[in-house]
Amino acid sequence: MPRYHAYSDKELAYLLNDSDEAAFTEIYNRFYGILYRHAYRSLPDSEAIKDVLQEVFVYLWNNRTNINPKENLAAYLYTSTRNRLLNNFRHLKVKSDYIASFQDYLDHKQPEADEAIRLKQLMAIVEAEVAMLPQQMRLIFQMSRSNNFSHQEIADQLGLSVLTVRKQVNNSLKILRLKLGSKFFLFFF
Repeated sequence: MPRYHAYSDKELAYLLNDSDEAAFTEIYNRFYGILYRHAYRSLPDSEAIKDVLQEVFVYLWNNRTNINPKENLAAYLYTSTRNRLLNNFRHLKVKSDYIASFQDYLDHKQPEADEAIRLKQLMAIVEAEVAMLPQQMRLIFQMSRSNNFSHQEIADQLGLSVLTVRKQVNNSLKILRLKLGSKFFLFFF
């Protein structure tokens, strides 16, 4: 059995090119620590570095037949590690930008144009349905909801009992729920 640790990087690359698993293991053992220290200078997160190096070595094994053994294996591994780190940084930047953008949206949320239009349409539908209520019921409902009068204040102004006012408000709400129920469902879903 050959002693792989005595082989040069170029010899290991030729053996790797021929799918020699022991050569791959020697390359892994020879370069993992060096690449780890190299990556740690840029990214002091050991778990992220382990992920990056795993990707580098998995890629090396999966593409072993495409590796040119005449090329410098160390330079190839350093470049692969650097590129994976850069991809990692880009991903973190995009993620950070997205989070910042989303937080800014939450902090300064303005109604979207579509939302404002839907709200305006909804108000028009409600007003149209209120306008179709019987005259006395409509007047009591508007005094209760639009003018924020209490049932007692409405009763005093219109010369009605509080019970009649309460009944008229409840009846108007029932009518509006029935008429607007399906429209509200279609409007919001």
